[in-house]
Amino acid sequence: MIVDPVVLSGKFVRLEPLSAAHVPGLTIAGGDASIWRYMLYGEVTTDEKMAAWVADILSRKAAGTDQPFAVVHLESGKLAGATRYMEIRPAHRSLEIGGTWYGKDFQRTPVNTETKYLLLRHAFETLGCIRVQFKADSRNERSLKAIERIGATREGVLRNHMILENDVYRHSVYFSVIENEWPAVKLRLEAMLVR
Repeated sequence: MIVDPVVLSGKFVRLEPLSAAHVPGLTIAGGDASIWRYMLYGEVTTDEKMAAWVADILSRKAAGTDQPFAVVHLESGKLAGATRYMEIRPAHRSLEIGGTWYGKDFQRTPVNTETKYLLLRHAFETLGCIRVQFKADSRNERSLKAIERIGATREGVLRNHMILENDVYRHSVYFSVIENEWPAVKLRLEAMLVR
């Protein structure tokens, strides 16, 4: 399982390998502090903080643990946010889809649904994954519902899993889709995208 940079395109979004060139557009998309409430990074709302965030994520890419994407909204041409493959474990043919965030204008739109669809399809049908996992802060009801909505199975909670920038202990709720569930999840997502 080799997770190389790739461009994934759909009807609503294009996922392209994250680069420093995306910083200005991501700063605009990430300008609302509420986006970062449940994230590990604190508020990434300035060019300087976004450049540092992108550099950190790209260092993870260089280490082989992550493959990050900028999410481009096709109709507007604007950057909607970012997402990535992370926790990449080739020997176990598994990875996590996470670190996902979108600007306020792109929340509650087809952007997240299609992004997850493209990433899951590539993971199962091209990379040969047998498991794709997701996690979210137990307090983040919007993210929990979004993950459940795509058809992932809730597996459990890791208590005191992380310490956020403001010294809040985060409990992480884990979900997964495994290879034999992918055909049904795929149909579910495709049906959601034609509504």
